[in-house]
Amino acid sequence: MTHLVLLAEDDRPIRTALERALTLEGYRVIAVADGIQALAAAHRERPDVILLDVMMPGIDGLQVCQVLRAEQDRTPVLMLTARVETADRIAGLDAGADDYVVKPFEVEEVFARLRALLRRTAPVVGDGGAEGDRGGEGTPDGAAEVGVVEAADLRIDGPSRRAWRGDRELELTRTEFELLELLARNAGIVLDHSTIYDRIWGYDFGPGSKNLAVYVGYLRRKVDVPGSRPLIHTVRGVGYVLRED
Repeated sequence: MTHLVLLAEDDRPIRTALERALTLEGYRVIAVADGIQALAAAHRERPDVILLDVMMPGIDGLQVCQVLRAEQDRTPVLMLTARVETADRIAGLDAGADDYVVKPFEVEEVFARLRALLRRTAPVVGDGGAEGDRGGEGTPDGAAEVGVVEAADLRIDGPSRRAWRGDRELELTRTEFELLELLARNAGIVLDHSTIYDRIWGYDFGPGSKNLAVYVGYLRRKVDVPGSRPLIHTVRGVGYVLRED
């Protein structure tokens, strides 16, 4: 299957180079120069993944992502950004992005992150529900269900991609959900950085990357709210663990 990539980048040399590289890699590519064109193409073409520059004229990449998420469009979004500060990366996650890559970047890194996003959205044989479906009302009951993970006061329903802490449903992006599910399935076990990178992204970004720390910090803001007992713990020099201390 040939995947369709929507590339939105206002810098013409970067856009042209990425379009050529993606085409040579076997992707079909729609390349646009601003956020307005990106939204129109996303609505018209239904791409498999979106490669979205943050800084664009008119409607920027963050606003494009926010609009798509408000429309319940769960197409994976990989942000391209020249901003390296943690607050800027968190802004992308707040907007609903699934991952980001910092400029200047190696095209092989972009390919690796795209492959990881596409693997995570591949349909599961025998799964009767649509990916990203958040249908259904109310909070879960206590009955055991296939694909349901429980740890401490967390309850995670894999097939519907919904999660609760107590009776409070958590609003999670795709990456946040998969990270929380991985930690919950291994509750009490310390997972090192390499294992988490491999399981969530399918690619180890190396010891210098702050990608995982940003996602863990953002997940904590949703799971470990003030007044609740912290569940996600850092084991310095090793990785992370979900446990109720």
